[in-house]
Amino acid sequence: MSTAPRVAVDTRAAGSSISSRGSFQPEQSPWQRFKGRFDTKVVPYLLISPFFILFAVFGIFPLIYNGVVSFRRWNLKNPTNDGWAGFDNYTKLFSDGFFANALVNTFGIFLLSTIPQLLLALFVASLLNRRLRAQTLFRVGVLVPFVTPIVASSLVFAYVFSKNYGLANSVLGMFGIQSEAAGTVFNGIDWRATKWASWVAIATMVNWKWVGYNALLYLAAMQSIPKDVYEAAALDGATPWQQLWRITVPMIRPMVIFTVVLSTIGGLQLFTEPMLFGDTPDPNGGALRQWQTVGQLIYQTGWVNLNLGYAAAMSWALFLIIVVIAGFNAWLTSRIGQGGSTKR
Repeated sequence: MSTAPRVAVDTRAAGSSISSRGSFQPEQSPWQRFKGRFDTKVVPYLLISPFFILFAVFGIFPLIYNGVVSFRRWNLKNPTNDGWAGFDNYTKLFSDGFFANALVNTFGIFLLSTIPQLLLALFVASLLNRRLRAQTLFRVGVLVPFVTPIVASSLVFAYVFSKNYGLANSVLGMFGIQSEAAGTVFNGIDWRATKWASWVAIATMVNWKWVGYNALLYLAAMQSIPKDVYEAAALDGATPWQQLWRITVPMIRPMVIFTVVLSTIGGLQLFTEPMLFGDTPDPNGGALRQWQTVGQLIYQTGWVNLNLGYAAAMSWALFLIIVVIAGFNAWLTSRIGQGGSTKR
């Protein structure tokens, strides 16, 4: 029995080729090859380029320009006294009592807001992670304070903590707590008279706005934890409290670190809440600067006193402080999470 001879056909002459797997592929023209390389290697960068362009224009350039201004004497009230100042603006910070007071206020409000805020958010997220009736309603409801305009919420809380007619003092008066100022006795306390009272009031405003947001971040991370882990822990006799700290927190550690860093950055840049806490918007932060933050002091120095060089130095000092504190908090949180995950 004879077989027909195999004839090799060169398809390249017809503008096509056969791949190593035997599939028929038409040969691409130079223009098609260029379009393919452009789509795979250039288009992805073009799609994300608007973000980086805007970040360079409104982020990197102002940061660098602000750094240059911080080394100059630039006071618009005395334009003739302009020139290179070197590190004089930075050395002045160490002897500036207003800057030291603003730092103390900023860290005080930051501690009273960030720590309770994240702990409460973790607790709320653990509750929302359970089977509840109207679960979606509760999950959406905790986000309402976050979507409320910060100016509106700050004005509401300014009246809540009003000395004479505030809701907070009305509640304290029900428990017999009274104060006296200028010979007048009133229920509750004067929230704007002392550092600690004003810190607590402003921290309450910050916590109310950000607890729900952080709770949803924690809840999203908790959704990735297998339910079998909790069931096995329950069989071993672990209480819900032990499950939270021995299982949940170590397994959502990356999200915890993210929220700690994010809260640190936001907490050390507080401006709107303390600015609107007084009876009128006041960069002084009270008659004795009881709640003036660094952000308020920068605004007052740069845009009220028009000392732009010194305000720029304050801004860079605050930026470096935030970087150091955020890095330390991230490291500390990661160490705590590792300790909790390895503990038996």
